[in-house]
Amino acid sequence: MASAVQTINPNSEVARRGQTLQININAALGLQDVLRSNLGPRGTIKMLVDGSGQIKLTKDGKVLLSEMQIQNPTAAMIARAATAQDEITGDGTTSIVLLVGELLKQAERYISEGLHPRVITDGFEIAKKEALAFLETFKVEKKVDRALLCDVARTALRTKLHVELADNLTEAVVSAVQTIHKEGEPIDLYMVEVMRMMHRTDMDTRFVKGLVMDHGARHPDMAKRVSDAYILTLNVSLEYEKTEVNSSFFYSSADQREKLVESERKFIDNRLRKIVAFKKSVCDGNNKGFVIINQKGIDPMSLDVLQKNGIVALRRAKRRNMERLQLACGGVAQNSVDDLSVDILGHAGLVYEHVLGEEKYTFVEDVKHPQSCTILIKGPNAHTLAQINDAVRDGLRAVKNAIEDQSVIPGAGALQIALHAHLTQFKKSVKGRAKFGVQAFADAMLVIPKILSMNAGLDALDAIVELQDEYAAGHVVGIDLATGQPLDPMAEGILDNYRVQRHMLHSVAVIGSNLLLVDEMMRAGRATLKNQGPMD
Repeated sequence: MASAVQTINPNSEVARRGQTLQININAALGLQDVLRSNLGPRGTIKMLVDGSGQIKLTKDGKVLLSEMQIQNPTAAMIARAATAQDEITGDGTTSIVLLVGELLKQAERYISEGLHPRVITDGFEIAKKEALAFLETFKVEKKVDRALLCDVARTALRTKLHVELADNLTEAVVSAVQTIHKEGEPIDLYMVEVMRMMHRTDMDTRFVKGLVMDHGARHPDMAKRVSDAYILTLNVSLEYEKTEVNSSFFYSSADQREKLVESERKFIDNRLRKIVAFKKSVCDGNNKGFVIINQKGIDPMSLDVLQKNGIVALRRAKRRNMERLQLACGGVAQNSVDDLSVDILGHAGLVYEHVLGEEKYTFVEDVKHPQSCTILIKGPNAHTLAQINDAVRDGLRAVKNAIEDQSVIPGAGALQIALHAHLTQFKKSVKGRAKFGVQAFADAMLVIPKILSMNAGLDALDAIVELQDEYAAGHVVGIDLATGQPLDPMAEGILDNYRVQRHMLHSVAVIGSNLLLVDEMMRAGRATLKNQGPMD
């Protein structure tokens, strides 16, 4: 029977029921094949080359799905849903793609035997509710201390970077989140400045208890290093500005011109006079330094005045850095120089400038009680910096999630093994044909431990059988990727985020169900008619 759409629009392209399902399943499996080799700490790396020849090396699913050009509409839909998972929880992108592909593959077995997709999706819904209920009992509520956070961060980072670098970054990421975390308040990860520096090797990446800014003082004679410094954060223009309305001044003699130039500078000089007087009042009689960090401009004449009075001044700081500065050093940003007092000053033990080629970096370190900090990423080339940057972002989110959830999930495929066993048992209580959907959902879960073991060069079936036997004996077990033997993830410190797993279980069931229920694909947009003339 011809599609009704084709009757209306003969140029439309239509794929009917069996054909559509096959297209969707093939698209999901195609995307799964691309990402399967990336899963886990033993996964391989993809090289992405863009149109201009820029290279990106990554095994982060979110980066791959965002950067790849995906033509197939079904694959694009799965990719969008998987990247949404990353934006919400910070991890789990690759796992979602693998699970959706496996769900459709398992469902295909039953559909080919004549089972209606609606029956299977009903089973998926039942299995999803039971899986989420099981997750509540499976999660481990532990006191969130530094050791636990390091385990969570290490697990996340090792899936993105090589082991030595991941372990080096773990401490930096945990220190950063603990610095900005205030009890009872939401964690704002924007208060962690991630600064890139193309310098030395990736192992020199470190945590800075303070702030690093990507610009320096603009006057050649200003001090490059200041110890025990007061920090004045300003949002005041210290440069001559033209009037906002069109105006012009006329003079008839050189004398008048001199007066005119003098009056133009007068209000800037008044501001400078107040700043210099304030500096002298707080620094006379002690060896303290004085640093101004200004959000607006400072012209060369003003810089010269400040330098002669022993003040280090940085201009045009980023607005976000002004927020971070107050949290890192203390003090209050000022919009005027009229009411300056010691109370509004911040303090840093050391402020110094680091010059790298033509780039200047200013380090504000040795601060007392920082609530903002910096992770300084170093590496020899741009793609190393980009790879570390993506991993740090995921590591920060993993630590934040662990603090907010107050619970963790045993990793290394332990949840999937337990879930498979639980749902297989639960299936017996499900009435009717929906139990096939529950079984398909349970079998799909095993794709994660299977691919983890395959990526480590192990025999997937042997590993799964050993894990299932060990779980049946009453132990929570994951897979040891070095030996292929079962291990205790809690004892080894392989921990996943609770919210990542919860969101993942919910998403895969919804995406899988939606794709199974598609019975007709139509490309019948207006674009197919645009080259035709008016209808006869």
